[in-house]
Amino acid sequence: MPVIKAGPGGDRVVVTMRGGLCLDDSQMLRRSLHDALSRSARGVDLDLSELEFGDCSTLNVLLAVRRQALAEGKTITVTSASPGAERLLTLTDTYALFSGRAEGTDASVAMPVPPRRDNKELQSEVVQLRRALQTRPEIDLARGILMASFCLSADEAWEVLVMASQNSNTKLHRLARDVVTAVKGTPLSGGVQGQVTAAVAKVSGLDS
Repeated sequence: MPVIKAGPGGDRVVVTMRGGLCLDDSQMLRRSLHDALSRSARGVDLDLSELEFGDCSTLNVLLAVRRQALAEGKTITVTSASPGAERLLTLTDTYALFSGRAEGTDASVAMPVPPRRDNKELQSEVVQLRRALQTRPEIDLARGILMASFCLSADEAWEVLVMASQNSNTKLHRLARDVVTAVKGTPLSGGVQGQVTAAVAKVSGLDS
């Protein structure tokens, strides 16, 4: 269970995140950061030292709140980061945005930006994560369609997408796009539709 704690109001408000954050926690994270920002005079300091996992939706919330902070003449600064948080920020080239230096924050407060590793594996991960950021809205929409169509939970809809993607040998973002276009009248191919149906039956316990 993720934990988000914000300190008392003042010059800068410290927000500590623990555990793992995913799409289902986005609204809670957004509300917590907006509240902390409104109670601060100069901005928010993020303690991510105990954040075990954060996905693309977590990063999207951080970037959106950062834009709001800049519009108010404030900053959002990462003061400490776990390996997982550091990896997310580094792979997406966003760590520097939360260093605080670009907006004149005292360098002693901001975490140093980790040196970038120049190798093929890292470059491949950067491409994959950036693609995930671009395709996430379509994947989330496909999840919502499956949830509404088959009375699934968010986790079950995600499991259906992943399972059908693997079993039909279809990229996840392409499968999500096909599910979305199917609602608009373009039917899924027979093989893909069969895999989606089988995945829904399995996660719903109907195939036992």
